[in-house]
Amino acid sequence: MDALSRKDIIPMHSFLLIFSAIFFNAGNADNKTDALQLREAIVEAVKANRLTAVKSLLKKKANVNSKDKNGKSLLLIATQSLHVEMARLLVENGADVNLQDDIFDSPFLYAGAAGYTTLVELFLRHGARFDVYNRYHGTALIPACERGHLDVVKLLSENPSFPIDHVNRLGWTALMEAVVLGNGSQVYVDIVNTLVIAGCDVNITDKDNISALEHARARGYAAIVQILERAGSQ
Repeated sequence: MDALSRKDIIPMHSFLLIFSAIFFNAGNADNKTDALQLREAIVEAVKANRLTAVKSLLKKKANVNSKDKNGKSLLLIATQSLHVEMARLLVENGADVNLQDDIFDSPFLYAGAAGYTTLVELFLRHGARFDVYNRYHGTALIPACERGHLDVVKLLSENPSFPIDHVNRLGWTALMEAVVLGNGSQVYVDIVNTLVIAGCDVNITDKDNISALEHARARGYAAIVQILERAGSQ
């Protein structure tokens, strides 16, 4: 060997291994780029409520549980915009109704809190879980009671599996929030009555050991007081 010694020559099998590694890594990079482009495209299509585009991207294997830069899933984006048909398309293609964002909102939790009854019904049919909690460690029912969403309250409280007496991080049940954060108007009277009929425990107190009945009396909510007294509240 003149210019090269034997040790300077790369054996053929080593050359093939190096070439394969380069080719494989290049292929992986291409796949990652394609996946990123699909994710960005489907996020924008969902935000713009472009059903046809989303259908096409799903056929191209875009991830139905993709998230945007804020951690919001496609389904949560559709839910927050009340795009019902988009939400239906996504769940029918396997979107997770319990997938939470960076502040612990999920499609199901958000729909309940916002009073989007149609979406709550849809998500209940597609695997809504009752042990996934919001940032206050609360269920979908609790903010629905607070905000006066009677139809959602009826839908959830009539479900025998729903934890109607769940206590959130503030120490409040759904009943407590309806009384403490409601205004005593007819919709809150109806919510309290709905919860009582569904069998809620009217004697669970807050962190200060004050009952919903005591709070109702202090606020002068006569109709709610009457309902709670009839239900055996102390």
